[in-house]
Amino acid sequence: MRIIAGKFKGRKIKYNNLKNVRPTTDRTKEALFNILNQHFDLNQISALDLFSGSGNISYELVSRGVTKITSVEKNIHCVKFINSFSKTLDVEINIVNSSALKFLKITKSKFNLIIADPPYSHTEEEIDGLIDLIFTKKILTRNGLLVIEHHKNNPPKKNKFLFDVRTYGSNSLSFFK
Repeated sequence: MRIIAGKFKGRKIKYNNLKNVRPTTDRTKEALFNILNQHFDLNQISALDLFSGSGNISYELVSRGVTKITSVEKNIHCVKFINSFSKTLDVEINIVNSSALKFLKITKSKFNLIIADPPYSHTEEEIDGLIDLIFTKKILTRNGLLVIEHHKNNPPKKNKFLFDVRTYGSNSLSFFK
């Protein structure tokens, strides 16, 4: 896995010791950031990376100029990896060791961009619960964007906030605003 663009373009992310991690593929990540560049000036936003895993998305965000990033991951080994790799890049990422749901319930912060990559084992109800919580608590700023990565066969239910779905191989990205 590597950072595909920006300040750290080409930097390899070696996460071999992390178990049960499914990083976003380069193809999906490149497509995601092409879409995000149409919606935001990445230098001007705050971002939340839920279910961070190896931190792949957070590193891509920071490489492309996002300076306010919160990375939420409940696996302590992943949290330690993100912390360590962030130090090698000499960047600051606010790393929170928590489940995504618990974090969303207690946070008072608001974000322009939320990217969530829940495990594929999450049910439709669990994913829909996250979406509902984000919009009910108004965790997204006005004109903010929520992106959910999921298996193409397990999409979130359609709701009034969903405006686009893109599929790349077996991965899909659902966009909400």
